[in-house]
Amino acid sequence: MTERKAQLAANLAKVEERITAACKAAGREREEVTLIVVTKTYPASDVRILSELGVRHVAENRDQDAAPKAAECSDLPLSWHFVGQLQTNKVRSVVGYAHVVQSVDRPKLVTALSKEAVRAEREVGCLIQVALDAEEGGRGERGGVGVAGIEELADLVADSPGLRLDGLMTVAPLTGPFAGREQAAFERLMDLSTVLRSAHPAANMVSAGMSSDLEQAVAAGATHVRVGTAVLGVRPRLG
Repeated sequence: MTERKAQLAANLAKVEERITAACKAAGREREEVTLIVVTKTYPASDVRILSELGVRHVAENRDQDAAPKAAECSDLPLSWHFVGQLQTNKVRSVVGYAHVVQSVDRPKLVTALSKEAVRAEREVGCLIQVALDAEEGGRGERGGVGVAGIEELADLVADSPGLRLDGLMTVAPLTGPFAGREQAAFERLMDLSTVLRSAHPAANMVSAGMSSDLEQAVAAGATHVRVGTAVLGVRPRLG
């Protein structure tokens, strides 16, 4: 086993222990929570090692990094999640490899995703990114639609060819009423998921929690956690 593989295996084991303990504390089964490893800024060689270690879901937030990496790893049994703010001029590229786009936050993006999914003859899963720091009718500091905009956007995704409404995603906000209150933020997202599922029963995915707050996300009921640093290490600074 190479040094890097041993390092990633040890980190994965620690994260697995954390998720298992969080599930136990919350009275949940370990199988209820899916780990997505966020591989942004790390090379395709790390993605390949992660696949060898049993990882099946990886996430990226910049198309210029993700597209070549996904192409290089196209032989691996992986689901690729796009989690960054997505500009419409990058949609065609992203639809080429992403199985799920977790950052859907405006109608224009839904329209672009639908057009490219149909063109590529693919079905792309979509999560509505919820901004819990957004002003009424506004968007969040790190993208996302305000709570009042969820229903309209969800209906639009559900009615768009080539797209599948999978659920909701959030990032713990740094400002606003939920700043520093990660568990409360994730519990709010779960409440919003309950409302969404009353209209769209299959949209049961709830993506929340990262390296620093995955326990709070699991306690709240998240179905997917997005972990980068705890698995891959502290990211190199981008120039």
